[in-house]
Amino acid sequence: MPILHYDITHTTTYRYSEPVTFGLHRVMFRPRDSHDLRVLATDLQVSPQASIRMIQDPHSNSVALVQPLEPATELKFVCSFRIEQVPAPLDEVLELDPSAEYLPFAYSVQDHVDLERYLRPHHDDPEGVLLRWAQQFLQGEGGSAKRTRDVLARMNAHIRQSLKYEVRNEEGTQTPLQTLERGSGSCRDYALLMMEAARRLGIATRFVSGYLYDAALDPSSNAADGSEAAPTSGAGTTHAWMQAYLPGAGWVAFDPTNNIMGSAQLIRVAVARDPAQASPLSGSWYGKPGAYLGMEATVEVRQVEP
Repeated sequence: MPILHYDITHTTTYRYSEPVTFGLHRVMFRPRDSHDLRVLATDLQVSPQASIRMIQDPHSNSVALVQPLEPATELKFVCSFRIEQVPAPLDEVLELDPSAEYLPFAYSVQDHVDLERYLRPHHDDPEGVLLRWAQQFLQGEGGSAKRTRDVLARMNAHIRQSLKYEVRNEEGTQTPLQTLERGSGSCRDYALLMMEAARRLGIATRFVSGYLYDAALDPSSNAADGSEAAPTSGAGTTHAWMQAYLPGAGWVAFDPTNNIMGSAQLIRVAVARDPAQASPLSGSWYGKPGAYLGMEATVEVRQVEP
């Protein structure tokens, strides 16, 4: 299996028309270690001077609690990481237990207890609109009609092909019904739509925030085979997708924004049962109304030699 190395720099800047004071900020930028991803180096610089304390949240995500120590007209976070990633081939990623090859399937008693919060829908569907939308993916040719991996693949591709991607800088996430009604959404809206639809088919899902590697934005990129990478949406800032828990395979990534499944392009930072629990950066400030001028955020992901 190939071993990939990435350098990631995530910069966020808040600006104000006059000095303001700051409350505690929660920063969720650090990639999430696992058997396929290892953080080799990390650095967090904050301006103005701040106290920084690291904790783990209930989902075992790394969270930096940052308390700026003095008033300022600008609050800036610069997070830098070097990671090592060992992606598995897609056929291995989607190698399911025979009991889960087709829908509907049943989780073991122990798994069901642990996955209950990821199985239960979190958004209302009073008229069954989302349920009917999800059930359309149970239709297919031959044996693929209710084959678990094919159902999820069809749903993943359909969102990419049928909805209009848009960048939304405002906080929050559209409900799945709003995304279907509007026919458009951001990466986090797409992820939530697929999560809630899959939950209605009996599949445990969770929200993932992180980074997306796009070779087109990497000036040092040089594909080994000389081919050009497919264009992606959502790179250059934080990205969002979902994971489905599939017996025999574990948590498998699905990115409906780009129709990606289990790709090394996706770099996990935080997982949660709902998008509201995985906000990359949150906090408070105190000053005159109208002092806030705006926020800028950029993410650079470069592939580097070991």
